[in-house]
Amino acid sequence: MSPFKLNPTALLLSLMMVLVPAVGVSHEELLQDTLKSMGVGFFMLAATLAFFWPGRAVGIRLKFHWLLALPLALMGYALGSMAWSHSYLGGVELVRWFVFSLILLLGMNTLTPARITPLLWGIHLGAVLSSLWVALQFWFDWSFFPQGPNPASTFVNRNFFAEYAVCTLPFSALLLTRLQDKSSVFLLTFSLGFNVVALMMTGTRSALIGLLGLALLLPVLTLLYRRQWRSTGWHTKNCVSLAVLLMATILCLGSIPSANYKLIKEFGPGDAIDRAFKRTLSLAKPDEYSSGSFSVRAQMWRATLRMISAHPVSGVGAGAWEVHIPKYQDRDHPLEADYYAHNEPLQLLAEYGLTGWLVLLLLLAYWYRAARQTWTEKTAIAQQEAPVRAFTLTSVLVFLLVSNAGFPWHMASTGALFALSLALLAASDSRLLADKVGSGSSLQLAPWQCVGALSVNAVLTGLAIYLTQQAIACESKLVRATQIALTISASGAPNDPRWVKAKSEMLTLLQQGIALNPHYRKLTPLAADAMATWGDWENATWVWESVLASRPFITGMLASAARGQIQAGKLQIAQQDLERAENIQTSAALNSLQIMLWSRNGHEKEAMLQAQTLLRSGYIDGDLVQTAYTLGLQQHQPALAVLALELGIKAWPNRAVDGWLKLGDIYRSADVNDPSQARNAYRQAINATEAAYKSRVISRIPEDYRDRLE
Repeated sequence: MSPFKLNPTALLLSLMMVLVPAVGVSHEELLQDTLKSMGVGFFMLAATLAFFWPGRAVGIRLKFHWLLALPLALMGYALGSMAWSHSYLGGVELVRWFVFSLILLLGMNTLTPARITPLLWGIHLGAVLSSLWVALQFWFDWSFFPQGPNPASTFVNRNFFAEYAVCTLPFSALLLTRLQDKSSVFLLTFSLGFNVVALMMTGTRSALIGLLGLALLLPVLTLLYRRQWRSTGWHTKNCVSLAVLLMATILCLGSIPSANYKLIKEFGPGDAIDRAFKRTLSLAKPDEYSSGSFSVRAQMWRATLRMISAHPVSGVGAGAWEVHIPKYQDRDHPLEADYYAHNEPLQLLAEYGLTGWLVLLLLLAYWYRAARQTWTEKTAIAQQEAPVRAFTLTSVLVFLLVSNAGFPWHMASTGALFALSLALLAASDSRLLADKVGSGSSLQLAPWQCVGALSVNAVLTGLAIYLTQQAIACESKLVRATQIALTISASGAPNDPRWVKAKSEMLTLLQQGIALNPHYRKLTPLAADAMATWGDWENATWVWESVLASRPFITGMLASAARGQIQAGKLQIAQQDLERAENIQTSAALNSLQIMLWSRNGHEKEAMLQAQTLLRSGYIDGDLVQTAYTLGLQQHQPALAVLALELGIKAWPNRAVDGWLKLGDIYRSADVNDPSQARNAYRQAINATEAAYKSRVISRIPEDYRDRLE
């Protein structure tokens, strides 16, 4: 019986890396990463139980490594920031770093050399299974797992999968060197090529850049440590065969064209190789940095740098980046706040201040020192440890690379892989240190202390079960409410009596979901926006304000709430919301809202002047057009009303019929009295109408003009 089979903790760590990336939900009532976070949490609680259970009788020796101080420092900061920053988001960060610390602690105490290979199998199989879902989505448009930008496997977003997958490749390559059976090696090589193709299917550029780096590093490491290979009887032709098989797998599978409708619509037809090639080359296009996704990230990074500059010591609080980021964006080029900075180092520094600086610098210093030690030390045990250390350090290097364009530290699968990578290095350091000085840093726990740890674990398990139930209930209710709202809005007749029961159900679900978690802002604004489209401003405003109670600086939400207050006649509250938004950002949208407010509180002259200026500048929105049209009629300024209608017709051709009819009425009115222009407008209305509705449109035209439209 192998040492691995005798250690259930190591088994659970391996199973975690198989199941968490591969398993997803087939519906939208639970977010994919919520499920993965639950999976990591429960696996770690089970692993903790397995680790401390034997110690209840004889005690246990617990090894430590100074790397453990890094997540513990972040956890301590998160706990403290709950007192002065956003308590809910700080609590989320506290839990995240606690789970990270637990993975690191258990890993460094259980991952002996004999248990590394099964862990590598777990990482590789998890990558293969999640890559299989990507391939099915890319080749056959398989839609079992709901997702956004696809192919995304079970990760919702293809970037999330790609960032995870590229970090697994060094471990798959390391596994190749630790197998003895040649058939297994060739099968593993094929599956490695398959994982590479799946990564190419995503077109995620940061991961593709990491893949290019691995294409150079992994062959060098494999040759450098060829003496430590477990396989026996290998010749040069065997190695060449492996390389040929890997390339053939990538070329053959990578040449199968995509049948994914959304992907083809977004990027055009192509195969995985074509997609990877074009996406990588797109980094050389100038427009990518002015209007592409990189330009959006660059705006977030600049705003994050301003946040760091404003709070260099204390930071803004753990998890609070998304709360404060609107205050640091370009005032004249507002970008709606995202949940993450798409740059983990910058977000860490912005949220954690000096603590973040210390953790990041120590992490980089450790990576450099570990890499230098792995390269230079020539003792027997150092050479024995070198392959595991080198491939793990390579994975960490790629992880840090993709962290500069995404947020893998916050994703359950990738974060767990990062923690296990550090655990592998810490365990190796302990063995190297023990070889030098005879003992590593450790602490002997008495049986009663192990019983205490088990008791704490039992309490945490109960708490985790309760929180899991609450999270599932909350997301289910909010998703269902949002789906109902969007369905009603898309029906074309949202105020039809048949929707009364559905609207009541939607509001009940919203109230219950928000009561369970008032800080959840990913879904509720969608329902509120839908309600606003059918005129339910009261309930829409209530939902917007529930979000603002937790995220008070989102200008778009403040503007929406102000618009709702205007509709309710609460002009003073609307003015306060508008001023709060203008203190954060300036934009044409806020100017449009000010025009609407002026038109309601006796400042019609200022409203007309500002409306004309804004319309002539090229800015158009529905509220501005309607307000300008109404003001033009009320104040006998037909030029303003005509301008608003003409621009509205160009902006929304599907509403052109109504616009032409209103233009005809204005030209026919006493303020203008231009029969020729009126006839032309009415004629345009008829021409823009489908044949089945022409009689209805003609009935809206004054009788004295109908006969003259022949």
